[in-house]
Amino acid sequence: MQNATLAVGDKIEGRCTKCRKNNEHTVLTLVKENPAQVECTVCSRQHKYRPPTAAKKPAVRQANQHKEAERKEWATLRPGMNSAKALDYSMTESYKAKALINHSVFGLGLVQRVIGSQKIEVLFEDGKKTMRCK
Repeated sequence: MQNATLAVGDKIEGRCTKCRKNNEHTVLTLVKENPAQVECTVCSRQHKYRPPTAAKKPAVRQANQHKEAERKEWATLRPGMNSAKALDYSMTESYKAKALINHSVFGLGLVQRVIGSQKIEVLFEDGKKTMRCK
């Protein structure tokens, strides 16, 4: 922590430009009672003083929010699906929107939309997947 008045030789917390971490530094020069030059006690590099950075909060990923919405959509659509009528998925077949498919890894899925001529977007229990087709 920074004292009310600093002196040359005092220890201060700062961000090291070489270590790229918040480390203890030794004050080498002062300008108007503020540290100007410091030396890292870990790597001994002398550099301009940089205040320590605050720990970053983990960002809430929008992907997680989308996955949750897709799972809810699956839960509402699942009761109306008849797995006996599902077609086995094959990359060499062509599919239309709202077709029910059975994938060997992802399980039962509902074709949401056709993307171009060789891709479909399928809603599975785990979320939406883009699949290749004819």
